[in-house]
Order: sequence, then C-alpha cells, then structure tokens
Amino acid sequence: MTESYPRISKAVIPAAGLGTRFLPATKATPKEMLPVVDKPAIQYVVEEAVAAGLDDVLMITGRNKRPLEDHFDRNYELESALEKKGDAGRLAKVQESSDLATMHYVRQGDPKGLGHAILCAAPHVGHEPFAVLLGDDLIDPRDPLLQRMIEVQTEHGGSVIALMEVDPEQIHLYGCAAVETTVESDVVKLSDLVEKPDPADAPSNYAIIGRYVLAPEVFDVLRKTEPGRGGEIQITDALQQLASDEKIGGPVHGVIFKGRRYDTGDRGDYLRAIVRLACEREDLGPDFRTWLRSYVTEEM
Repeated sequence: MTESYPRISKAVIPAAGLGTRFLPATKATPKEMLPVVDKPAIQYVVEEAVAAGLDDVLMITGRNKRPLEDHFDRNYELESALEKKGDAGRLAKVQESSDLATMHYVRQGDPKGLGHAILCAAPHVGHEPFAVLLGDDLIDPRDPLLQRMIEVQTEHGGSVIALMEVDPEQIHLYGCAAVETTVESDVVKLSDLVEKPDPADAPSNYAIIGRYVLAPEVFDVLRKTEPGRGGEIQITDALQQLASDEKIGGPVHGVIFKGRRYDTGDRGDYLRAIVRLACEREDLGPDFRTWLRSYVTEEM
C-alpha cells in the first residue's frame, strides 16, 4: 500500500527582486505589479496558488514593495466611490484581490538569492511541506501544474519540482536536472541538478521552471548552503543535496510540464505573454485579434 504524506496548505512567493531588466518602469513600481493585460502579474500567481487549495500565502518582499501589500488589501475609498457610481463590475474586480487568500509578508533584508529568500519563510512554514511559486512564470489555469505537483508530493513525499523541455541551446538560462524515468509518464526522479550549465555540460534539456513543492528539510540544507553561481544561495544547490541523499528529506521528483506557460521574465517574453493572454480573452480577443492580423499584414 502506498504511503500518503500530509497535504500542503501554504504557498511562498518570493517577490524581493529589483526588476532591473524592466528599468526605468520598475524604479518606483515593483516588477510584480506590472500589468499583464489588466491584472498585475503577481495576482495571477496568487490565483494559481488558491486554485490548488493553498489559501495561506506568504510573500517574501523587500524595499519599495509596499504596493504589493496594498494591492491585496482593502481600498475602502475606491470601493465606496465605485459603489456610489453603481459600478458593480469594477467593484467586484477591486474586491477580488483582497478576498483571494490570507496574505502574510516578510522582508528579505539582503538580496542573497532565491535559496535565501525561501529560507526567510522558515518561521512561517514550520515543519510541513510547502509550495514555492515564482512570479516570472505564469501558468495557464487550464493546465493545473501545481495541483499535479501536490498530488505527486502527497504520494511520494520529499520534494517535487516543475520541469520543461527546452532547446539544448537555451539550457544555460535555467537550472537543469538529470532524470530517471518512472512508471508515470509525466513524473521523473531526479539524480542531479545543475544551475545554468553550459550546454555541453548539461545533463539533459529538462529545465527547472518556477514551481516547487518542497519538503521542510530544505530549510536545514539551505542554512548550510554556501553561495554558488552568481555569489547567491541557490535553491538548485540545496535540492541537489536532497536528491543525492534521500535520508535528508526524501526523494526529489519532477513533473514534466507540457502546458501553457507565459514567461514574463524579460521584456520580449513579457510582451508576448500580454498578446497571447489578450488574444484568448472573451471580452478582448475578437477585436484584438482582428486588429493584430491587420497590423501584421499591413504594417510589418
């Protein structure tokens, strides 16, 4: 009989980055608050966590990130103004973000890398598995990746990371995993992880994307992890230790994702994400697609 592990209830969203690739827009505005159509990117991420049953959300923030807290808080003046106008539609949209989840916040004092940001969550998470969602990767709600990862972690324990096949020439942009197949076609077992390897040294073309379900033992490993690539504490290095010694915190599995992913990590991909999502919106899509076809045909 397969052992069942405790189901997780908490999500951690690191959001302390400076967003330097989007300057000057991010000089005074957190990159997570940049709009993707008509919602800030960070709201898509929180919605994904909630859809997976995780309504206890801890956001790791830093300086100049107060707008994140304000966005998920109530705005009584704005709500009152919309209510007086009888604008029920916009009122519902404003209230939606403040009613999504129970939000918590902690500051990452020094930008020492993703591993350090995750370590800041230790007092809140305690000794239970938890999810980590990075804001640069938006996962289409029609492709429930996080739910699948939670299922795998509940069945096998340990940690689970999201993987995606990429062009071998692009693997240097990602963390990379060496994998072993399992009886499940979308699940692999990890034997090694490397942060942003040269293509010639990469153990596979399976790239780590921004979703993790982590065993709490990762905190003990992170406390002892020395700065790695880029002089930062890398979560990849900590997971490599867990994968090489299951006695520490159980196995490390990967879920191979083949669904729709919107990368907002750089300017070009950010614009492509907006176009793709706008084209698929029922309220915007028909007119926008017509204009886009005309623009590409006539102007390009």
